[in-house]
Amino acid sequence: MTELVLSNARVVLEDDIIEGSVLIRDGLIADISEGTSRTGEDFEGDYLIAGLVELHTDHLEQHYSPRPGVTWNKIAAIQAHDAQVASSGITTVFDCLRLGSDEDGGFARGEMRDMADAIEQAQTQNRLRADHLLHLRCEVASSDVLEHFEDFENDPHVKLISLMDHSPGQRQFQTMDQYIMFYQKKRGLSDEVFKAFVDRRVAASSKYSTKHRDYLAARCAERGITVASHDDATQAHVDEAIGHGVRLAEFPTSEEAAKASHGAGMSVLMGAPNIVRGKSHSGNIAARDLAELGVLDVLSSDYVPFSLLYAPFILADQVDSITLPKALSMVTATPARTVGLEDRGRVAQGLRADLVRVHRQNGVPVVRSVWRQGKRVA
Repeated sequence: MTELVLSNARVVLEDDIIEGSVLIRDGLIADISEGTSRTGEDFEGDYLIAGLVELHTDHLEQHYSPRPGVTWNKIAAIQAHDAQVASSGITTVFDCLRLGSDEDGGFARGEMRDMADAIEQAQTQNRLRADHLLHLRCEVASSDVLEHFEDFENDPHVKLISLMDHSPGQRQFQTMDQYIMFYQKKRGLSDEVFKAFVDRRVAASSKYSTKHRDYLAARCAERGITVASHDDATQAHVDEAIGHGVRLAEFPTSEEAAKASHGAGMSVLMGAPNIVRGKSHSGNIAARDLAELGVLDVLSSDYVPFSLLYAPFILADQVDSITLPKALSMVTATPARTVGLEDRGRVAQGLRADLVRVHRQNGVPVVRSVWRQGKRVA
């Protein structure tokens, strides 16, 4: 039996903050008590929060392919990604792997399977600090997305998939102005080349998107995998998501879609960088607006791991209706529940001792210590 006492902390529970101590025994939270203590590790009034649960991050891709045409050793990339994730207070991370190749890039069949195998190898060899699970980002307009998905048919680490369509006229790109900015201007394409590019994308979406969405949603229902919609913009998109049993609505691009998704019982996810910056980098709705409307449920670090800790403190400071416990539940309890992880995400007796010591002074929080299942990892 191993025990550890974390004392004199501001313990953030799901709906309250108490001053007290937490007893960890054999990797689980054994007891929570109020009052000061002279035993254990003295937090000196720092916050003690549940380990953060990250559902959607493409941060691993940035380490694996740091420059166009450059790929890194997979184990080394995973370790670099993991170190930054854990030091940001994230103890459970869903690594996003892109499925479905196209002329815009993506990865060849087998490449993401190799990455998943490398993640499993790194965990088996005790190289990693956080608990890593898989989130498959399925580009449904791709002709070969189902072939890529076959490589993960029997992988128990797959706990979440998102159904995405980044074609012109769809979801994130409801107007051609947005698509022109993302694809023509950034790449310097001529009007003629860009028109041919758009025509191919529209044709592929028309041919594949619906049947691929239907198939993937059905397979996930059979396997108990959580399904996420992506970039929903209209009531029709939300109705489609309801029909597919979607539990997580990622990055809705309109207030209408966010309200409808939340009202249907889905967890609405937005980017934590959106909160930190005060706006979307792509010109869509601001996450803070959804928070003020009471329809923001989950935050994701997306492309900046530390934003997952920073954003809840900003919300608690700036939105009157959101307390710090409520804001932190968006990165702990709610994402864990959404994907069926009932053993973590809260500071509660009997749950995993995935915990973070946070000091905050002059606005920006500092991660001082991180424990996963009672073992210090950062």
